[in-house]
Amino acid sequence: MAFDGSWKIDRNDNYEKFMEAMGIGLMKRKLGAHDNLKITIQQNGDKFVVREASNFRNIETEFTLGVSFEYSLADGTELSGTWTLEGNKLVGTFTRKDNGKVLKAYREIVGDELVQTYIYEGVESKRFFKRG
Repeated sequence: MAFDGSWKIDRNDNYEKFMEAMGIGLMKRKLGAHDNLKITIQQNGDKFVVREASNFRNIETEFTLGVSFEYSLADGTELSGTWTLEGNKLVGTFTRKDNGKVLKAYREIVGDELVQTYIYEGVESKRFFKRG
């Protein structure tokens, strides 16, 4: 599928405000805005393997569309939720374990970019990735 491949962060839009809304401290927000994130996505039917490599951590997440799984953000925030496919867009709905609030995430291919959109407590952020 179109998501398959390696993607390197190119730019962010409103990412620091999003991290602030998530309760991430100033120093981690400053570092997170320049994390050099690279994502590798492999899809086999409704199963995905996503590898994230950044200045802070390297993790591998496996999930099946529509099946709930556990996930930890780079700052240690623990979530549970699912990814689904709506048209050509991956839609993630995750609930924070610490406060029960919902984080929405979207991944879609726009032109030659992978665009990740996050929405939390009314704050929207986008991260743009180029193949690489």
